[in-house]
Amino acid sequence: MKTSQTVSTPNAKTHVLHRSSIATPPRAVRGEGIYIFDDTGKSYLDACGGAAVSCLGHSDPDVRAAMHAQIDQIAYAHSGFFSSDAMEELAEDLVAHAPAGIEKVYFVSGGSEATEAALKMARQYFLEIGQPDRKYVIARKQSYHGNTLGALSVGGNMWRRQQFEPLLIAATHISPVYPYRDQRDGESDVEYGLRVANDLETAILELGPQNVAAFVAEPVVGATAGALAPVPGYFKRVREICDQYGVLLILDEVMCGMGRTGTLHAIEQEGIAGDIQTIAKGLGAGYQPIGAVLVSQKINDAIANGSGFFQHGHTYQGHATACAAALATQRAIRDRDLLTNVVTQGENLADGLRAKLGSHPFVGDIRGRGLFRAVELVADRETKAPFAPSLKIHAKIKKAAFARGLMAYPMGGTIDGVRGDHVLFAPAFIVTEDDIAKIVDLFAIALDGVFAAEGLAS
Repeated sequence: MKTSQTVSTPNAKTHVLHRSSIATPPRAVRGEGIYIFDDTGKSYLDACGGAAVSCLGHSDPDVRAAMHAQIDQIAYAHSGFFSSDAMEELAEDLVAHAPAGIEKVYFVSGGSEATEAALKMARQYFLEIGQPDRKYVIARKQSYHGNTLGALSVGGNMWRRQQFEPLLIAATHISPVYPYRDQRDGESDVEYGLRVANDLETAILELGPQNVAAFVAEPVVGATAGALAPVPGYFKRVREICDQYGVLLILDEVMCGMGRTGTLHAIEQEGIAGDIQTIAKGLGAGYQPIGAVLVSQKINDAIANGSGFFQHGHTYQGHATACAAALATQRAIRDRDLLTNVVTQGENLADGLRAKLGSHPFVGDIRGRGLFRAVELVADRETKAPFAPSLKIHAKIKKAAFARGLMAYPMGGTIDGVRGDHVLFAPAFIVTEDDIAKIVDLFAIALDGVFAAEGLAS
């Protein structure tokens, strides 16, 4: 029952439960290229794609036209009754350009849903082939696979997991590929990769090979640890181990896939393929919510020749307008040869960050692939000691950059969920050399402003 009494809250002017109750965000009213404009007319250079989503910027005419055309035909039909031309054509397109062995596509509305579907698919696969004891999932520390309970369970983001721990399913987490902090002195990249990959075999043997269903990994780790790319040979050894023990390899390319690292699929650069692969974000460039699970022939055959029914579903899966937007997005990436620009501008971004910040006293590592780059911040370059978590350096950098009209994607807990700060960059594939220079300059200014305010000399 409402009363006449007014309660003062930080978000008193909105009925939206925003991500933060401390301050209401500005309202975005227009997008143009890689810029977003708020209701005061201020522009923001989007250097992170929101969350590595807006790979074509915010005003692509071809995608918008495809959406309008689809809406004029039919916007939505429940997939329990109908398919659609948009869904069928998108699936055909994705399979035609997928890693080896992919045969089917299961559509969802985002990355967390894709992970949930992949986990259920892995479980059902083993039921279909008569191995019901396989129920355990192995993943990596400092990973992120989504925010729903199943996805959060396999994710290794301790900060996101902590308060929901009693609700999560059991999962085993092994070492990430984190050479900046974990590679030993004198250890080659290949030796290091084999060492951490063999942690998977150890975990499988401890759980019992007959009990393990899947290993889940991001080919290039996203926001939780900041663009951590694998060392040579790591994923080939992982693939060998999975094959040896009959464990499914689930590749999470929700953030790093669909061109973000310079190839359509990040795993292409490792010379292997997964049994199941999740994609989202860059699939539809943010023009409509969409994600997908890429399914290998053997998974599909087990279900098709068994129960014939994947026991899972979502109301909006295969949404016609979302599929039309995603198909237009994928065609635009190919027709405009945008992956070449991803590689070129990705190197420009890395070079620019190194030139500007490579000797900065509080910059420890600059890493990543393509237009997926990160800067890890440290209190001491020699010891690699992180800043005290209480300083919330990452949050202050986000605020300082945003005030200057730059959208970056900082995160805390880089090392273990508590300690460490990094900033992730994932600009649109249409970014130019001038845009890259502006991103680097604005970030450097924001960085020095934060450290000056903290009384730290740079």
